[in-house]
Amino acid sequence: MSTPEILYEVKAQRGDKLRCKGWRQETILRMLENNMENAEKPEELIIYGGIGKAARNWESYHAIVKSLKELEDDETLVVQSGMPVAVFKTHKYAPTVVMATTNIMKADWPTFYDLQEKNLTIYANYTAAPWEYIGTQGVIQGTFETLSAIARLHYNDSLVGKILLTAGAGGMGGNQTRAMTMHGGVAILCDSNVEIINRRIEKGFIDVLVDSLDEAIVMAKQNAAEKKAIGIAVVGNAADIFEEVIEKGFLPDITTSMTPAHDPISYLPSGYTVQEAEELREKDFDLYLEKARETMIRELKALIKFMDLGVHSFEYGTSIRKECIDAGMDEKEAKRLPGFVAEYIRPLFCEGRGPFRWTCMSGDPEDLRKIDDMILEKFKDDLLVTRWIKLAKEHIPIEALPARICYMGFGQRKEFALEVNDMIRRGELSGPVAFSRDNLDSGSIVNPTFESENMKDGGDLISDWPVLNGLLNAVGMCDLIALQANYSMGEAVHTGVTMIADGTEESDMRLEVSMTVDSGIGVVRHAQAGYETARDVANGKGQLTDESIQIPLWWTPKATFGPKDLEKEDVKA
Repeated sequence: MSTPEILYEVKAQRGDKLRCKGWRQETILRMLENNMENAEKPEELIIYGGIGKAARNWESYHAIVKSLKELEDDETLVVQSGMPVAVFKTHKYAPTVVMATTNIMKADWPTFYDLQEKNLTIYANYTAAPWEYIGTQGVIQGTFETLSAIARLHYNDSLVGKILLTAGAGGMGGNQTRAMTMHGGVAILCDSNVEIINRRIEKGFIDVLVDSLDEAIVMAKQNAAEKKAIGIAVVGNAADIFEEVIEKGFLPDITTSMTPAHDPISYLPSGYTVQEAEELREKDFDLYLEKARETMIRELKALIKFMDLGVHSFEYGTSIRKECIDAGMDEKEAKRLPGFVAEYIRPLFCEGRGPFRWTCMSGDPEDLRKIDDMILEKFKDDLLVTRWIKLAKEHIPIEALPARICYMGFGQRKEFALEVNDMIRRGELSGPVAFSRDNLDSGSIVNPTFESENMKDGGDLISDWPVLNGLLNAVGMCDLIALQANYSMGEAVHTGVTMIADGTEESDMRLEVSMTVDSGIGVVRHAQAGYETARDVANGKGQLTDESIQIPLWWTPKATFGPKDLEKEDVKA
């Protein structure tokens, strides 16, 4: 077998030229190319998050592209952990692509690394494997809304003059500085890799790189005092910087981190440059993990120390608490640091809200602008949506294909998607639009140290919900469905989806069903767990829509399991 071409740069195709046999296949191909255009290491197929890949190997990548170009409207491509394994004759309403990635029995890191070394799996990393990554902005509204909750709860609804200290400028973490400045506040962000920092500066997510922590602190204090927004970066390891900040007696208002603790082999240990860390990783894998976990524990302890000193501190979905516990840190101590979903975001999940997003296949920024303007008119009564869209239009740069993220909820997503499809049909948009979302959504994931932490019903570990989400999206004729498991190995199960508007009546039918069930099962999950807001939404009494969901039976902690339960009731009576 000949060696396939390794691509060091990929650009998503723009315009109205089709390479595939229909816009559904073409759209999914462009989503894959868009991943690669935004990739951290395209030559290694790594999109973001350390080792999150779009395909298992280059043979797989080229085979996926070829398959999508040849795929008929009544066929479905099957992808197993980044490798195309089959094309089945299905029917024209079936998904175009179905995939399963990083699903491993008895999963732990050694098992994963062994299977990866054998070319049997890849690390899905949320939106990398299902080709839904839209660049640094992909999680920015999640950061923005988390900061909004902190502002509302602790700072009279304003972060002007406040300072955020954080770490991690990679494909996920690089959004944090811009999210804080969109609030009018100041951010200091550290990362050990100056190239990654410069990439975020080039894309417009960080304002300035300074030479030292002292300079960063002086600049942050000055701008906060003058009520000026600025995103400041400094080169340094998170554990080192956090400890030094504490030693200097400087207390920011908020602290968190988006270092890749969920993927220990990508986490940079203290005392090593990026190049030295790569050399150690190749030379002594076990020693690298040992050093990385030692540094993780220091970073987590520093965040907890900040919290004890009165700073609003939280884990931002990095799994650092879980990884530190596995590395020997006291579990009770590690879990003193709260997770951001349980602490700040879950009320939004109860309305079916979450990181919903869309990508304009034409590549024309004008399509994005027209959609933004439509939202501001159609959803003018939703202050969360309109505030965000206005800010996003001003502050969020376009990376690769024009895309947007917005925390729309149950009912809204369907109404919005159908209107976009109609805009395409009327010729107001110059190409199809792909709807997707992060896996951090209302009903698409179980993760007991993140999205499903401290659920009201105690069902943190129940993984039925993302599976039901995937099944419902298949019933809903969704265009791409991905069932995945990654995060900290063995810790999470989630579903990724892509739904396509191309202006056809068939898209109307698909979108009406898939947009309803995808966020609807999230409302049901939270309603069944006992969250009153979600129950109101399910009962048609929500703030966003009067659409209801039929509930055959409400969960209660007590139930009748057999005759003995009836006898107990008789005794009570």
